[in-house]
Amino acid sequence: MQVYKAAKYIRLSYTDDKSNESNSVGNQRKLIEDFVSRHPEIELVSEKVDDGYSGVIFVEVR
Repeated sequence: MQVYKAAKYIRLSYTDDKSNESNSVGNQRKLIEDFVSRHPEIELVSEKVDDGYSGVIFVEVR
């Protein structure tokens, strides 16, 4: 079986107080992880989170 390497890319805006990830970031992360758990041919190798920035700047989580 061929394994595909993939990155999670999560993009949403900050919460109103701009102090924490928005709840929706956590929700998107869970949806992606649930999907990948049902597809053994996909290997998550990194995560990109753009939580309120321009779409050009993101935080890479390994």
